[in-house]
Amino acid sequence: MLKGVFTALITPFNHDGSLDLECLRSLIGFMAENNVAGVVPCGTTGESATLTHSEHKQVIEAAVEAAPSNLVVVAGAGSNNTQEAIDLSKFAKDVGADATLQITPYYNKPNRSGIIKHFKAIADASDLPIILYNIPGRTGLNLPPDLILELSNDPRIIGVKEASGSISQVSKIIELTRDRDFLVFAGDDSSTVPVIALGGVGVVSVAANIIPGRMSSLVNEALSGNFEGARELHYELAPLFDALFLETNPIPVKKAAELMGLSNGTIRLPLSEISKENEARLRDVLAGMGLI
Repeated sequence: MLKGVFTALITPFNHDGSLDLECLRSLIGFMAENNVAGVVPCGTTGESATLTHSEHKQVIEAAVEAAPSNLVVVAGAGSNNTQEAIDLSKFAKDVGADATLQITPYYNKPNRSGIIKHFKAIADASDLPIILYNIPGRTGLNLPPDLILELSNDPRIIGVKEASGSISQVSKIIELTRDRDFLVFAGDDSSTVPVIALGGVGVVSVAANIIPGRMSSLVNEALSGNFEGARELHYELAPLFDALFLETNPIPVKKAAELMGLSNGTIRLPLSEISKENEARLRDVLAGMGLI
């Protein structure tokens, strides 16, 4: 079973906007040195919406090649185009990814039958384990607990990244799936401790791009049942969790990575640079934590 911190990797770009795969490999090395369980390239934080199909594949392949054997690679391979998701998932399997992250089809707003058929078609085509990605704030469509239960009947659908913002929904998903090996990951750093307390197995983390060691410590304390220690770490990190969402993700975390010397911070349109006011607030938080 997969558990722990899975870093929702940023996608580094050169100043001309092209992929910076050398920096990506360096970031993955940084993750491996700080005890994260895995990395998730090409998710929301990886600006997958503005990667070309070719670039998407290049990032997945580079991540798999850079990851040591003990670092799990969950490739973001979702799309609102089922055939595109199938192609990306097949590619992820071919290059050696361990699983795929599959977002709920956005914009199309499929009905229940369409959602089920979409995920089944991907599972049939690639045969890689699938972790669902429920983020209704981005997709306009929520995966309710009873639908997640139905999807979990397929043994290839092994878990969900739950970013609905509803702890009651997380609780219901775990309640309904307690008799099976179905994994529930927090989809927001700030909900990590409560989700693990309810029976979740970890977090797909934005903050781990810049503080992988501290996120690993937080999750390890919670998974070991030391919730007093986990709670203390949570409140130490809470100002950063807030600062990383002062603007649309991944604008703040890319700026933080730049300020820390981890990457150059280049971001692709239609996302744009962080405002001066929010950059100042982010700097204050990073400085207060001794990160810059």
